[in-house]
Amino acid sequence: MLADMVMPSSRPSAHGTTPVADATSCAAPRERADACPGALRLHRADDGGLARVRVPGGVLDVAQAAALHAAATRLGSGELHLTSRGNVQLRGLREDAGPELAELLSGAGLLPSLAHERVRNIAASPLSGLDGSGHRDVAGQLTELDQLLCESEALRELSGRFLFAVDDGRGDVAALGADVTLLAEPDGTTLLYLGADREAGVLRVADEHAAAAAVVAAETFLEAVRESGLRAWRVADLAVTGAELARRTALRLGAGARDAPLAPLVEKTAEAPVPGPVTGPSGVVALSVLAPLGRLTGRQWELLTRTAEREGNGELRMTPWRGVVVPGLTPPRAPGALAALDAAGLVTDPASPWRGAGACAGRPGCAKSLTDVRADAAAALARPGPASGPVSGPVSGYGAGPGPGAGSGSSALPVYWSGCERRCGHPRGDRVEVVAGNDGYRVAVVRGTGEEHPVPVPAGSDPGAAAAAARVAEGTGPRRCDQTRYGSGALAGAATRESNRPSERGAAHGPVREDSATAGP
Repeated sequence: MLADMVMPSSRPSAHGTTPVADATSCAAPRERADACPGALRLHRADDGGLARVRVPGGVLDVAQAAALHAAATRLGSGELHLTSRGNVQLRGLREDAGPELAELLSGAGLLPSLAHERVRNIAASPLSGLDGSGHRDVAGQLTELDQLLCESEALRELSGRFLFAVDDGRGDVAALGADVTLLAEPDGTTLLYLGADREAGVLRVADEHAAAAAVVAAETFLEAVRESGLRAWRVADLAVTGAELARRTALRLGAGARDAPLAPLVEKTAEAPVPGPVTGPSGVVALSVLAPLGRLTGRQWELLTRTAEREGNGELRMTPWRGVVVPGLTPPRAPGALAALDAAGLVTDPASPWRGAGACAGRPGCAKSLTDVRADAAAALARPGPASGPVSGPVSGYGAGPGPGAGSGSSALPVYWSGCERRCGHPRGDRVEVVAGNDGYRVAVVRGTGEEHPVPVPAGSDPGAAAAAARVAEGTGPRRCDQTRYGSGALAGAATRESNRPSERGAAHGPVREDSATAGP
């Protein structure tokens, strides 16, 4: 089954900087059990029940999308939140919503194994098979991995944080820091990575055996956890390195495993699909849109579902960058469908200031948040001028076009707003962080290598403008996604309104973090 074993690469740290260890990338034991919410185990947040529905690869058919819409509107707030793993969160659920939610999801095929519902965390290249990029379509590999995962009794014990990634070779989800990554190679083989740091292990497997090998790798991880006698949710939590796990996995895979020359590492881009139409080699069009700050209203979700059913091939693909791809449109029908999505408030223009902007749940849903961070971020993005980011279009219409002379904004860093130091759901790689503190927001450029550069924000000035300027000024260099950690920056002082101060906020019972490749409890 196994052909080659690839040794991990060695990459030097940046000169003159002190990388900060990732909060979830250490060998320290976890002090408590994994409390990651699911569709059956709801979390009680300040705004009601919270359910996280795992959607492997982010792929939904229209019946499944309709079931999620029904659950959100009948049982919850009516909104659907996209996570940084391409999953869906429902918020504001009634206290008695659990049984009806389970029935809705089970009827749509969204809970194929009740015992595995929290561990079906699989990210996949969202444009695979649609745009002609990548080495091959990995849809079949994604389906097989999910099926084998649900058939493995051992993998029921995985943490809800453990992440698989299936990358078609373009390097998008390979940059998400998954615990087990399958990366398509041009020669028809697949590289299997265990871990996401400099000590990651790499195996080369035949493409047809890749999904099974990924399951064996995860089972090997669980064996190492049991041997340690400690709690570990992810590969980075173990004292055993990814390279050692790869060696053990190779032994389990059987004859044929051997050392091999170092394989070239893929350029990990971590780039989201660009908003707008995506035309494939055959002329079929997919529509790529972003959800403003990852949140979709019931009406927007319903429109996306209807577009997929009437104009597309009946499929929706949610992305780890809080977007949605609607495949299968004909060229004549695509412009009108895209215009309708734009009119509904979805981000459809690459030059939109909303592209690359994200935020945690914030107030009122999270008691740990010091402010209504989404409202603050939205206000900053809606203001004309530098606070809106690399481009300044009209203040109405998320997908509105750029102003005169505006560029695409594609080189700008993402900006993430957080209501507290937990920074739930933040992206990996280079980014600008705007973090609420006791004395206001502070802004910092955080590199994927762990470097952190505070951005001065004079008292009384706009932290959104400082973040927007930093995302453009710092976004022209290469993106780095090797390792991540998120330091604090300069205090914004009076930039945050008085109501943001934690002393005026409620009790301290915060929700479990939104899932992301790096965020942990």
